Amino acid sequence: MMVRAAPPTSVGGNDFEALYAAHFHSLTVQLYAYAGDMGQAQELVQEAFCRAFSRWKQISAYEDPVAWVRKVAWNLATSRWRKARTAANFLRKHREQHVSAPSPDRVALAAALAKLPEKQRGAVVLHYLADMPITEIAVVLGAAEGTVKSWLHRGRTALAAHLTEQEN
Repeated sequence: MMVRAAPPTSVGGNDFEALYAAHFHSLTVQLYAYAGDMGQAQELVQEAFCRAFSRWKQISAYEDPVAWVRKVAWNLATSRWRKARTAANFLRKHREQHVSAPSPDRVALAAALAKLPEKQRGAVVLHYLADMPITEIAVVLGAAEGTVKSWLHRGRTALAAHLTEQEN
């Protein structure tokens, strides 16, 4: 199926709605062919029309306002493609090549931590896994130092009980 671009059309006055109705579909088809994703094409054309609407006094005076909308939509598509390519390159360069499976002990610890109340779990994780002192944990969690000490004590006690249960 061959898709043709609509001929340049000059819309009289400030009839943005007529321009939108007349050209949204054809521009979407063009962007779909370029981007390969209909949802993305619709989003890009919609964004281009939104930008045109915000500048309609100026753009309506152009000989071919559709050309401006098309150019903006294509620029948005190109920008999105470049950002995706940059992100993919970053991930490819920084991806860990091999991540070993968690040990049974780590799985058991994660399961036991999940059973703790939120405040106790937060205190235990920050203290033992993030190596934060009690004073910093108190600031992060917005609690008094004595309260953090209490959460740590209760968390350790509950963890010991949960881990002992899992061993049996």
